[in-house]
Amino acid sequence: MADDIFRELQKRLDGYSLGFPATDSGIEMEILKELFTEEDVGMFLNLSQKLETPEDVARRIGRPSDEVAAQLSSMYKKGLVFRLKKGNMVKYGAIPFVHGLFEFQIANLSRRMAGLVEKYIQEGFHNAISSGAAAFLRTVPVQRTIEVLHNVAAYEDASEILRKAGKIVVTDCICRKQKLLIDQGCGKPLEACFMFGSMGQYYVDKGMGREIGADEAIRILTEAQEAGLVTQPATAVNPGGMCNCCSDCCGVLSSLNRHPKPAEMVFSNYFAVVDQDECSSCETCLERCQMEAIRMNEDELAEINLDRCIGCGLCVAACPEEAIQLTPKPEALRRTPPANAAGQMAFMAERRGIA
Repeated sequence: MADDIFRELQKRLDGYSLGFPATDSGIEMEILKELFTEEDVGMFLNLSQKLETPEDVARRIGRPSDEVAAQLSSMYKKGLVFRLKKGNMVKYGAIPFVHGLFEFQIANLSRRMAGLVEKYIQEGFHNAISSGAAAFLRTVPVQRTIEVLHNVAAYEDASEILRKAGKIVVTDCICRKQKLLIDQGCGKPLEACFMFGSMGQYYVDKGMGREIGADEAIRILTEAQEAGLVTQPATAVNPGGMCNCCSDCCGVLSSLNRHPKPAEMVFSNYFAVVDQDECSSCETCLERCQMEAIRMNEDELAEINLDRCIGCGLCVAACPEEAIQLTPKPEALRRTPPANAAGQMAFMAERRGIA
C-alpha cells in the first residue's frame, strides 16, 4: 500500500515543472520516502498548485479544519508545500520537485539526501532537466558585455531585474550545497541565488535566506559573474527568482553539457563572436566557458562552436584583448519570455506536451 501511494505521488510530481520521472532503480522513491510520511503524501495528493486556505481544503476533503491546518503547517515546516501568508490569511499549495521540494531543503539538506539526489540526476533526471531547460531558466549576458553595443531590453539585464524586483532575498545555491555534501564542491560563491516577491518571503519565513537591497544584490551578482557563474533568471519577463550557476554543480548547466547542441536547448538571445585578428591565443576564454563552446583552431586562435554557445558573456568579460563580443541572434531566432510565472508554467507545460 505504501509503495502505491508513493508511486502516485511520483506520477503527480512528474506533471509539474521539469517533471519527476521514474527510473529503473527506483531511486526517486527513496527520495520521496526520505521527505514524506504516508500521511504527508495523502495530504499532498489532495492539493493542487492553486493556493487554498486550510478551511477550504478541509471542506473539500471532509476533515476537521484544525487537523488540516496543523498538518499543512507541519508540511510547510518540512518544505513540502508552498505557503503564502497575508495578515491573518494563510494559503497552501502543492509544489514541484524543482523548483520546490529540493530547493526548500536548503537549510537542512543532509549528506544522505545529497547523495540520493546526485544518483537520481545521473540516472534519469538530467534528461528531464535538459529537455525543459529553456522553459525553466534562461541565460542573460554579463551586463558589461553588451550594454555598449546596443539597447538591451530590461528582461535581458540582470541588474535591471534586481532593481525592479521589490523584495529581494538572497539564499545559498542548493546545487553547490548538494555537491559540497558529497565532496564535489567547486569552490565558487555559495550565497548567490535570488528569490523575489512571495517566493522571497517564503524563504525569509523559513529562515532559508535574508532580505537585501538592490545595491547589495547587484554587488553579489557582480561577484558571482566575476567568479565565472552564469546568470539565469526564471523564464519570465518578471521572474520569481534568479540563479548564478556553474556547470560543475548546477543541475541545468551540467545536464545541458551532456547535450551535443546546448544552444538549441536554452532560452538565450545572444552568441559570442571572436575577432581572430585581435586574439592573442591566451586561452583565457577556454577556462571561463561553462559549455565547452570554445576551442583553439589550427592557427591557435579561439573559435566559437555556435551549437554549444549559450550567450552568457563570461568569455567576453574575461578576454584581455577584448577580442570577443556578444551579438544578438538574428531577429527570427530571438524570443521574448512569458510575462510572468503563470505564463512560464504554461510555456513549460506546452514544451513537455502536458498542456
